[in-house]
Amino acid sequence: MMLSPCFGISKTINYTQMKVIKFGGSSVADQSRILKVIDIIKNSEKGQQLVIVASAFDDITDTLEKIGNQAASGDENYHKGIEEVESFHLTLVRNMFPLNEQSKILSEVKLLLNQLDDICHGIFLLKEVFPRIHDFLLGFGERFSSLILSGLLNSNGIKTVLVNAGDIIITDENFGNAQVDFNKTFAQIKKRLSGIKEHIFVPGFIASSYSGKLTTLGRGGSDYTASILAAALKVDILEIWTDVNGVMTADPKRVSQAISIQKLSYEEIMELSHFGAKVIYPPTISPVMKAGIPVLIKNTFHPEFKGTLISNVSNSTALPVRGLSHIENISLLTLSGGSMVGVTGIDGRLFSALSAKNINIIFITQASSEHSISIAISNNQIEQAEAAAYLEFKSEIEYEKISTLSVEKNLSIIALVGDKMKSSAGISGKAFDALGKNGINIRAIAQGSTERNISIVISDKDVSKALNVLHESFFLSPVKKIHLFLVGVGNVGGELIHQINTQAVYLKKEFGLELKIVGLANSRKMLFDENGINISQWKALLGKEGEKMSLSAFIDKMKKLNLRNSVFVDNTASKKVAGIYKNVLDNSISVVASNKIAASSSYQNYQQLLGLSKSKNVGLLYETNVGAGLPVIKTIQDMIKSGDKIFKIQAVLSGSLNFIFNHFEDGKLFSDVVKEAMNEGYTEPDPRIDLSGEDVMRKILILARETGLEIEFNEVKNKSFMPEELMKADSVKEFLKLLPEFDNYFENIRRKAENNNARLRYIATLDNEKAEVGLNEVFSGQPYYQLDGKDNIVLIFSRRYNEQPLVIKGAGAGASVTASGVFADIISLSNQ
Repeated sequence: MMLSPCFGISKTINYTQMKVIKFGGSSVADQSRILKVIDIIKNSEKGQQLVIVASAFDDITDTLEKIGNQAASGDENYHKGIEEVESFHLTLVRNMFPLNEQSKILSEVKLLLNQLDDICHGIFLLKEVFPRIHDFLLGFGERFSSLILSGLLNSNGIKTVLVNAGDIIITDENFGNAQVDFNKTFAQIKKRLSGIKEHIFVPGFIASSYSGKLTTLGRGGSDYTASILAAALKVDILEIWTDVNGVMTADPKRVSQAISIQKLSYEEIMELSHFGAKVIYPPTISPVMKAGIPVLIKNTFHPEFKGTLISNVSNSTALPVRGLSHIENISLLTLSGGSMVGVTGIDGRLFSALSAKNINIIFITQASSEHSISIAISNNQIEQAEAAAYLEFKSEIEYEKISTLSVEKNLSIIALVGDKMKSSAGISGKAFDALGKNGINIRAIAQGSTERNISIVISDKDVSKALNVLHESFFLSPVKKIHLFLVGVGNVGGELIHQINTQAVYLKKEFGLELKIVGLANSRKMLFDENGINISQWKALLGKEGEKMSLSAFIDKMKKLNLRNSVFVDNTASKKVAGIYKNVLDNSISVVASNKIAASSSYQNYQQLLGLSKSKNVGLLYETNVGAGLPVIKTIQDMIKSGDKIFKIQAVLSGSLNFIFNHFEDGKLFSDVVKEAMNEGYTEPDPRIDLSGEDVMRKILILARETGLEIEFNEVKNKSFMPEELMKADSVKEFLKLLPEFDNYFENIRRKAENNNARLRYIATLDNEKAEVGLNEVFSGQPYYQLDGKDNIVLIFSRRYNEQPLVIKGAGAGASVTASGVFADIISLSNQ
């Protein structure tokens, strides 16, 4: 076949050049998220025709369910629900469409709203929601979203045709969970879509019966819609965009240390989804598995993240257990009796009885002696299941051939899943041992015939505990130890030690994380203890037991100890200390630095440090280089990773200078204010670094490099306000002695700004790939004017923030906030 005419190459669609891309409700929950989806689609459409599937907007399906229940119960408040639905969708249209395009889409939305109101009024009068009407009611969510989203794509220059799902997906009339007729559906899809040149938008979840009645594919059915389309069109890949970074090793809401799984086989994801993994709707896999089409699960909010690729290729290097999933709110129905042993047909009769009542069996286990069989069923079906089983075996129960028909409620199933489990010995024993040591009682166990999963039934109350225990056993150590080597224990370093000590119990209890300070040093002495220095007595121990400080000896000691998860923390302003980072990184030791010299050194050195960090797979974090504890650098990095382009940065980056100029007022001497800032710990040990603007130059240089610019320190223009004679003082002591002689000079600068109704701010600017710093007068109405105390403010102008900048504001100096930023970097490393 030839390429699609959508791209001006041919008159027919080549389905191998197509991709199905599906977005869940959370991905289109509000205007900002919808814009992200549009960006993703724009980035995906190059060179291929897209078939786009979307769920209802977030929470709309639940609202429709609530409206139907209220109407059926005779509660007139259902009208309020309809008003909420109306307000949400009309507001979306009015806020996101140009005025000249609103009329048409608003009229179509209002037509659907009128239908919704009529349906709900009928339910209210009948006091009942029939299955067919229930499907019709819930289907409004996808009808609204597909109408609006397809319209928005066209409005944004992405030519898209909206296709009614009912025209192409054909089902029976099992309303609520309709079964697809794949032969008819595939034929209809090929017939209906083959002539379309533009991108195609198909609402998820909904379909039509043979007689044209609207049906639904079950909650989560939009994934199924996308899979059916992918299989019918034989596309290269199906992408499912959701709100998580792919399939996780466990539910991240239950297990904070859960991580994304990069690759899974079809069989593995089917097992995980069957047992509760919510990232994908269970029936979704079957159509694409039969067609051999890979599925990529991505995060709408972090599109740079690799996500999870599902295919027919198993990961040969993977751990035996790939993931944990669980189903809550189940009950265990057990038949037992000595007379069952050797009797044929017991299992078949039980299954037939339950099948006749459309009861879904989740889990089956039978004693090897055949004297009992247990099945797991959802709590909401257990009473019906118990009644059906009793009727089927009434005679056996009365004659005591079956001694027990019992039900145990409030249970959950946890499944361990992995293709390699069948060739790995000891998986079951390891799991049972871990659960037993933590007092978790196992009610029943089962292993699938493929040996890809082990299922364990436990009490609902033990779910979180069990998931964490198993996750630690198969993926992580019970306690992760981070070994810290601290250089610089003055204001920031001392505060960091205090914060680590304060949080130690919490981190270990809540996160299984233990931060052990095994080495620390100031300019005179250094101290080591492989088992961890007693933090509460560190000052006394350093003074009494510390040996003479030697930077080379400090590094040699780190190497010799050779401890796992080692982190070198630099809280100095020393060029010499910054110069050892290469050596540290080269020995597979991570670096966290509040010292900004390395990141603002030569561009070649900066790149070498980043390259070493990547090649050695260790961290190099320096968030506190700019803005102390403010998330400035990480924000810029995330923007760049997500595809944004930064054009300009304007910032007040010196908390020290901002403190000085905020406190330099009528009646105060400049020299006194500088000393006050030093005493408060807001300046560098040598305040000339701050006053000269050198500190701000380094900060704007670092930000410039984070945006992707190749720039050197000497290329940053500095409009200094400091007298040259004063800055040439031989020492800090000499500088402080000379400073009062220039108080009149500084007073004239202050008075001039005051007469102009202005305030003094030391501003850094990055614009047109050029960086500049200098003292400026700012006026009321400018963002820098109302900047209190030691606060910093950073305004970032980018492709996405072009009209109104992204603003980061807060305390930008001080031992406490700087230490907390260093602490955050250490925690970030521990999670890698």
